[in-house]
Amino acid sequence: MVSKNTICLWYDGAALDAARFYAETFPDSAVGAVRHAPGDYPSGKAGDVLVVEFSVLGIPCIGMNGGPGVPHTLAFSFQVATGDQAETDRYWNAIVGNGGEENECGWCKDRWGMSWQITPRVLTDGLADPDPAVARRVFAAMMTMRKIDVAAIEAARRG
Repeated sequence: MVSKNTICLWYDGAALDAARFYAETFPDSAVGAVRHAPGDYPSGKAGDVLVVEFSVLGIPCIGMNGGPGVPHTLAFSFQVATGDQAETDRYWNAIVGNGGEENECGWCKDRWGMSWQITPRVLTDGLADPDPAVARRVFAAMMTMRKIDVAAIEAARRG
């Protein structure tokens, strides 16, 4: 992978596991080069996996096994646009069902602490509706949800 802009994500020893999970879960995702530490370092030994090149939905990433003490936060997330409830459920259930956790408004975290927004297009379209009343209804409906319910968002758009 050669890119001028690559997202670097810090892991505590699980970069390869995370990369493999993302590649199995999302289309246009893959694990690339796996680089091993050439010598001992504060949180690992020579030969340990140090850096993993991977892509998530076509976005180039590097997973670095930098050690403990640097948790992921909601300040960074992958936002995945989905086309329908089945696709929303598939990604949400894969992340949450693999040791992750639910959050509000379509956000969840994977078991490594990375935040994801599983966002049906009907939600983003509803929030951008030129009629402020429609956008308010969609927003109010979303605020009551964890995983986004496409039918409930569509009902809110209709009023």
